[in-house]
Amino acid sequence: MAQNSFTQHCRQEADTAALAQKLALSLSHLFQANPSTHLNISLEGDLGAGKTAFARHLIQALGYEGRVKSPTYTLCEPYPIQLKDENLSNAASITAHHFDLYRMRDPLEWQEAGFAEHFDEPGFCLVEWPEKAEGTLPAFDVAIHLMADGDEHSRDIILQANSSQGIAVLEKMHAQ
Repeated sequence: MAQNSFTQHCRQEADTAALAQKLALSLSHLFQANPSTHLNISLEGDLGAGKTAFARHLIQALGYEGRVKSPTYTLCEPYPIQLKDENLSNAASITAHHFDLYRMRDPLEWQEAGFAEHFDEPGFCLVEWPEKAEGTLPAFDVAIHLMADGDEHSRDIILQANSSQGIAVLEKMHAQ
């Protein structure tokens, strides 16, 4: 039976990082099996829900060693990543494109920015505030919903698969 959702309550930042690492492991398996694969992932939640923190943990868990910064002002930050397989013999090259559309006022700004080609490159596009470009973005394979709790670091995180590739990612997470 297909697993199309995954939910976790994260009581502290370390729990959020652990969930991002679990997703990174699942994504790594997918990209190792097919290095030309592309996924679209949305990060949804209120201001301060932890979207950028989750993105940072995910990108670093995939092996990016530099600083992962918020793309609030640049709209997009690309992160080239070399994924190594379990035997450390083969590597797949992907790019994580991290978008933050919070400052967009009109969905047409997205089209005018010229980022559409990134949605076809090997790797994935991780989009914060996708509703700001509603109707102009490709479909998302995985939607990640972050809901902050009363505590600063406590949150519920729900991953929802919206495609066969998204389901494969979440099934791998359930198997871990």
